[in-house]
Amino acid sequence: MPILGSFGAGGKGGYGRGGKKLAAFQYLVVAGGGGTQYQGGGGGGGFRNSYPGGTALDIASGATITVGAGGVGTANSPGSDSNIAASTGDFSSSGGGGTTNSGTSKSGGSGGGAANGGTGGSGNAGGYTPSEGNPGGNGHPRTQGGGGGGAGSSGTNATENGGNGGSGATTNISGSPVGYAGGGAGGGHGGQFSNGSPGGSGGGAANNPGTNGLGGGAGGDKESFPGPSNGGSGRVILRCPSATDISVTPGTNTVATDGPTGDKIATFNVTGTILF
Repeated sequence: MPILGSFGAGGKGGYGRGGKKLAAFQYLVVAGGGGTQYQGGGGGGGFRNSYPGGTALDIASGATITVGAGGVGTANSPGSDSNIAASTGDFSSSGGGGTTNSGTSKSGGSGGGAANGGTGGSGNAGGYTPSEGNPGGNGHPRTQGGGGGGAGSSGTNATENGGNGGSGATTNISGSPVGYAGGGAGGGHGGQFSNGSPGGSGGGAANNPGTNGLGGGAGGDKESFPGPSNGGSGRVILRCPSATDISVTPGTNTVATDGPTGDKIATFNVTGTILF
């Protein structure tokens, strides 16, 4: 991830317009992965990350942090966006794309893989720089599905076999390296063909869901074992220097201290608020 700017030294936060207390945070914003019930793999959720050394976001105490849900397989739906209510406006990543019953795929943070000879969905639905994700792979006319796109690479096109999911992207904002937003594997057809490989980093194997908390795309349908699969839910992580005392709600979200640096790390597994 390219360095976007500098992160100034942090204190206990200043006050912005209207007297709201502000603090600067490094961020990871991962949206929900796409769901699918057809051969195309679901796209990984959009991935936006500033750590280390990127431009921080000013966030007010009491701000809402939204964590996107994974797409629903039975509805072939895209994942939901994740969002930080920053002081300058909403800062979002886009849900991963799914695949329709006609074999076409949907755009998203990363695009869904297609089936029935269709074209994979485009990535970076938000039009961000750097890009939040990559396209899904094309489908094969015999209904083998293309792999869902991932934050690290595009899904591959189906051949006689399902396409591979695109790779995810890794950040150590949580204190250790974790991969996010991999694409789901494309499904095979009739059991006689092989299925694609998931993109890792939360992407699902064929007929398997994306991993919750990693924004992985769902694996495409194996026709011999049909069944819809959901995308994985996203995650938001905010990191600030040790001088800022923070808390989060509800209790399923957490605050930890990074041992080497003393930085505070707030992890949002569900939608909640941050206070300091």
